[in-house]
Amino acid sequence: MGSTQFGNFHDFCRDSTLPICNLLSDKHSQSGPWDGSNNCQLRGISLSNGKRLGNLGSILLCAIAILTSLYLLYRSERKRAAVGRREMQVFLLGYIVISICEIFTVGDFPLNPTVRIAFTAIHIGFIIATTWILMLNAIVGYQLLDDGTLLSLALIVGSAAILLVGTGYIALDTGLHWTGYWDSSYELPKNRHIALYVLYQLAPLVFLVAYFVLEAILVIKILGETRPMLYLASAAILFAAGQVFNYVVSKYICDGTSGKIDGALFETLFTLLAVVMNWVFWSSITEDDWPTVAPNQFP
Repeated sequence: MGSTQFGNFHDFCRDSTLPICNLLSDKHSQSGPWDGSNNCQLRGISLSNGKRLGNLGSILLCAIAILTSLYLLYRSERKRAAVGRREMQVFLLGYIVISICEIFTVGDFPLNPTVRIAFTAIHIGFIIATTWILMLNAIVGYQLLDDGTLLSLALIVGSAAILLVGTGYIALDTGLHWTGYWDSSYELPKNRHIALYVLYQLAPLVFLVAYFVLEAILVIKILGETRPMLYLASAAILFAAGQVFNYVVSKYICDGTSGKIDGALFETLFTLLAVVMNWVFWSSITEDDWPTVAPNQFP
């Protein structure tokens, strides 16, 4: 993902549209010290007073993602006997918040800088929290604890809240300079921020890989099924494709369209499709009409 050294964001922000770039820019937007003759800037749509609205395609796709997730929440509610139903709904709620934040962080609305920093901190915090929740969804499938219980949901939401608050605080402190501890991340030419690099770039990737491995073991070794793996693999491929578009291909799309769109649009699209396929995968390994089983008894 790019050609930067560990912890550096300068080249990422030069070639891609990422929410974290709002924190590392003096303008607190996607424009920053990485702008130059070698990078393409989104032109967007002209508004009044010289303002512009960028990434309209991503904004529209985020709206579609929110509506789609609400529909999946409704469908999940109807699967009353499905294992991990509440936990899946918690994941979908997290994805809805991410989509809402993305409208204002990647969508490049003409916002007050402090408001954009706040949305960015929430966005980044929910990315790590929601991928953590997804990984725990895989563990729920092993039924080490009864799913849907207060204990199960409290463990998932509580641990995710710790990641959300911790990451959100670091992001806010970086953008608002509360303590000045992270001010070195503004230094050129690297825009180095080790903490957010780990929390925003690496940790979610680790959680997603762990989710895929745990679900693959559950489906193949325990359930003895193969067809659900097609859905799971499709979700993984779609998500990976979105990252490739955003981190690798984005600058070429921007150059080829004269700044009308970039890879962020496709990242939003493929992430939405990955979430849908992941829900289809979960639905395929659960039942709508299971008989009641005794507590702590494996199905």
